[in-house]
Amino acid sequence: MSTITSPPPAAVAGVATGDRVRHWIPLSVVLTGTFMAVLDFFIVNVALPSMQRSLHASPSSIEWTAAGYALVTAVLLVASGRLGDRFGRRATFAAGLVVFTVGSAACGFAPNATTLVIGRVVQGVGCAMVSTNVMSLIGVLYVGPERTVALSAYAAVMGVAAIGGQLIGGALLALDPAGLGWRSVFLINLPIGAVGALAAIRLVPESRGEAQSLDPLGIALITAGLCALVLPLVEGRQLGWPLWGWLCLAASPVILAAFAVRQLGLSRRGGSPLLPLALFRRRSFAAGMAAQTAFWMGQASFFLILALYLQGGRGLSPIGAGGVFTILAVSYVFVSLRAPALAARYGRSVITAAGLTLATGHLLLIGAVALWGTGGSVLALAPGLITAGAGMGLAIGPLTANLLATLRPEQAGAAAGALATAQFVGSAVGVAIVGVVFFGALHSGYDTALQAGLAVLVGALALVAVLSRAMPAKEVRQ
Repeated sequence: MSTITSPPPAAVAGVATGDRVRHWIPLSVVLTGTFMAVLDFFIVNVALPSMQRSLHASPSSIEWTAAGYALVTAVLLVASGRLGDRFGRRATFAAGLVVFTVGSAACGFAPNATTLVIGRVVQGVGCAMVSTNVMSLIGVLYVGPERTVALSAYAAVMGVAAIGGQLIGGALLALDPAGLGWRSVFLINLPIGAVGALAAIRLVPESRGEAQSLDPLGIALITAGLCALVLPLVEGRQLGWPLWGWLCLAASPVILAAFAVRQLGLSRRGGSPLLPLALFRRRSFAAGMAAQTAFWMGQASFFLILALYLQGGRGLSPIGAGGVFTILAVSYVFVSLRAPALAARYGRSVITAAGLTLATGHLLLIGAVALWGTGGSVLALAPGLITAGAGMGLAIGPLTANLLATLRPEQAGAAAGALATAQFVGSAVGVAIVGVVFFGALHSGYDTALQAGLAVLVGALALVAVLSRAMPAKEVRQ
């Protein structure tokens, strides 16, 4: 049960034509938070080589700048939603922007790699507070067809932020404002975060839900389980795969199983589990969540290893690397605009096609790199990048819409939290796994390392295509 405790800028129903702009202002404010949170996962990619040189950072520290951000966000998403229900979603969203801004300042002024990773962890806390309450606010402020429009805008913003992050990061490093170098990709968040927090307080209606327990034991278990998985994958190769790493990997499924038992126990006792495991009894939902996780494993890690290949292997500047990503961005935007209509007509077949198209794009890149290595024209990568962008454009919106459309309206909030968790867990685990493969093969050259990393992603995308066949044939409207 949700309640709005301050009036919205315009009533949801019966909005006069002159008030339509005001009606959508809250959405633009909260999606600014979404854009910042997603952008900062990807904007660092083109700046990583500069960071590594400037801070004398190890490969594991570079991986942690991406994986640590996603990992902390993943484990705190549902708890942040509970904070929003109890203290107000607008208040928690605005506080999240403040925390995110503080973390950005820590990263921007970091004197060493350790401080940079700590700053990314703080950013992850803010990202969790922002991300989960964006979905809740959209659910409260918009109903019916307007909610569909809002969710489509949300998916579009996520995709544009993910792909545009590379170009924006490259542009900032090329412009080098005030001689800040790579630090500008973090410090640019300071004015945006401050303005966004103030705009949220002034323009977004406050709302609350039924107060629920934060379940600190559940949070501790999922944090320990995911850390036991990601930590040895990131650190193990560099340390020679010590015994503690193998013990952590063995303990991870046990701890995560204990988390699942805890959640089931809370459900049976009438409590409030962090993750609604009862939803996973539906084959379509379980398959959709697995597909989301596999898809986002490939998103974050693909941009990371491609950026490293372009700069480390081909010697491109950050703006040059960002320009290469523009090739992918154009096809993504073009296809994503048509994806909702295609999904409405063809249902899960669009998701199947998305997985296969994206996998084909990676295979084309593997072929181009095998032929040209780190030489030749960068345009040799264009067919693979265009195809990969089209696959992403087909996937992001329809994958989310198909999953949520299988549920009753009262289940949407819980499912949205689980969905966001899957996205960030997939990102963290993907960076860790692909990082092991990429950096493990780097001694043979950037071209070999990229091919090895892309081969892993082809397998993940084939899994997405297979899992899509267990999803609803058409989007089900409740």
